[in-house]
Amino acid sequence: MTDSPNDPAGSAGPADPDASASARRHPVRRLARAMVSPDSYGSVLLLILFTYGFSVGVTASWAASLVITVQIATVWAVLHVSRARRPVRRIAGALLLISAIAALVNLFVGREAAGAGAVAFMSAVLYLIAPFSITRSLIFRREVDLQTVLGAIDIYLLVGMLFAFVYRFLGVVQSSAFFGAAGDGKFPQDLFFSCTTLTTTGYGNLVPAGNPGQTFAVAEMLIGQLFLVTAVAKVISAFTPARLPISRAQPPGGKPADDSAGGRGS
Repeated sequence: MTDSPNDPAGSAGPADPDASASARRHPVRRLARAMVSPDSYGSVLLLILFTYGFSVGVTASWAASLVITVQIATVWAVLHVSRARRPVRRIAGALLLISAIAALVNLFVGREAAGAGAVAFMSAVLYLIAPFSITRSLIFRREVDLQTVLGAIDIYLLVGMLFAFVYRFLGVVQSSAFFGAAGDGKFPQDLFFSCTTLTTTGYGNLVPAGNPGQTFAVAEMLIGQLFLVTAVAKVISAFTPARLPISRAQPPGGKPADDSAGGRGS
């Protein structure tokens, strides 16, 4: 079967045997290349972590456009690395444009409720598309390799970001406070609550006051646990790191190849 240009499996196997041997001899260097390569899920992982840190660290109202720009770059990188299909890229591009416009409206017009709600909704849709795009890419890979492991971690973190935007949207649009007596909170609080819910840590300092927030929180708990014990666990168990080839001059038994029984002359 011939791989299509849009098939993620087309780039699964190494084309150069020398490069493959070099990667086996230098696993740390291989991981470092995976983390900085623009076509690797390692770079997506770094970008997701940067997005989280930037989103919780920059909380000023004027910085909403900067935050959404970083989030747009993250989703765009996911779609690029996972080689999303053209219709998906078109839909995501339209949503990215609308999100950017909403962020600008929120910055210059000053209508915080309307702007924040629109940005949160569009971001939630984008972060819903991104995990599915990575999942499709990993399904078509021929082997469970380092990229598969990194991609599974990316999906897990993107799900946490997705629910954070869902909570932010509900906190903006619903009439009652999302966290009850604690108020609606800001996006850093939504991210914190999403991560503790995804991992079922449950500190209890932030709790949804009612539905639909409680329903989404239960869904995130179930998705987080099921994904860890099924998808991530399966990927990790199937992943076999590349090992150094055994030299013919020194077999596992410790004797040189020439001294074996089959190699002795009569």
